Amino acid sequence: MAKTVNPNRKFYPTALALYFAYFILGIASSIMGQYKTEFATAWGAKTLSSGVVDVSMVVSVIAAYGLGRLIAYPFAGPVSDKVGRRVSGLIGIVLYAGFFFGMISVHSMWLAYAVGIVNGIANSFLDTCVSPSVMEIFPKSASIANLFTKFAITIAQFVLPFIIGLVASAHLSYKVIFIGCGVLMIVDAILVLLLPFPKQVKATPTATTASDTAEAKPKHRFSAAAIASILIGFTSSATFMIWLNTNQELGASYGVKNPSSLQSFYAVGAAIAVLLTAQLIHMGLKETTILVLYPSISIVMLLLCYFIQTPVMLYIGSFVIGYAAAGGVLQLATSTTIGFFPDAKGLATSLVMIASSVANYVVLSVAAYITKVTGAGAPRMIILMNVVITLVGVALALIVKRHGKENQVVAETE
Repeated sequence: MAKTVNPNRKFYPTALALYFAYFILGIASSIMGQYKTEFATAWGAKTLSSGVVDVSMVVSVIAAYGLGRLIAYPFAGPVSDKVGRRVSGLIGIVLYAGFFFGMISVHSMWLAYAVGIVNGIANSFLDTCVSPSVMEIFPKSASIANLFTKFAITIAQFVLPFIIGLVASAHLSYKVIFIGCGVLMIVDAILVLLLPFPKQVKATPTATTASDTAEAKPKHRFSAAAIASILIGFTSSATFMIWLNTNQELGASYGVKNPSSLQSFYAVGAAIAVLLTAQLIHMGLKETTILVLYPSISIVMLLLCYFIQTPVMLYIGSFVIGYAAAGGVLQLATSTTIGFFPDAKGLATSLVMIASSVANYVVLSVAAYITKVTGAGAPRMIILMNVVITLVGVALALIVKRHGKENQVVAETE
């Protein structure tokens, strides 16, 4: 009997190129936080009375990433669906190259802010290309294929501190990393331009009567639970974004000799969470339970990091927060929201990601203000802000969990 050849095998190199783009995205999303002092100095930041450089302007530029996503998401989805995945991906990858080259070329905070917005726009276009593309390349395991986009990011965030260490030991400028990533993105853009993409999956309309159409409309659209599920996009993103972009200063204040190493513990926790959470769900653990459980774990760990001011506690905290905050809660919030909007999956996804983008912009802008006002005491004040936001996330998740059965009914009647 002749062996059946998988017709999608020709798209596997395309999938690798797209996952690689997400790997570089993972570096782009966290590298600014590793070089706050260097960038602040390059942009003319003042030295505070405590003797440290005021890095608040760098935190503001990182926050611009969320603003860029917020601007682009309403346009990126239609470009991907109507013009093509390849076009959306190319826009994202080329803009990322522009981010890497641009950030090391500007010499003022406001020009850097504009480049930060470009970073967010790039993320939006890459999101709307990569997720649907890999799900179309691997249709029998679409959710796993999409989950590995998160895995690619966490691997990048694990490797980054080692790259930083190698560059430092070689007495090279931090700009070398930016130049290298920019060049790699250009190479990846060429691959995405030339490699084949699968045919886009279109929904097949079915004949229905007017009464059937009326019956098919979801009953829970914009119910309290649906809105709570969308808002978890804000709180879940805020928890890990705040930690990811402020743990360096916290580590330095607690006596961590190499604060960038905290990033590796965080990334390992997130990578393990992606794999273990998928297995737990496969074994029957409800997504709504995880939405309550993981943020609760984050709260406990943030409080421990606040009260126990030791390097060991921060290493443990980085791992646990990586697991509980960055290991797929945002993705689960997205899939849960889709359950409330079974006939509008794109809308549901956009709403959650817009909430995530608002979080990136708002909470990091507030963190920048706290840093400017409180100086050396800012890292611990920011922990408390993170605790409050994550507590709100638990409250929202409890609302969603209370309506979990209704959500399942809506999703199953699709």
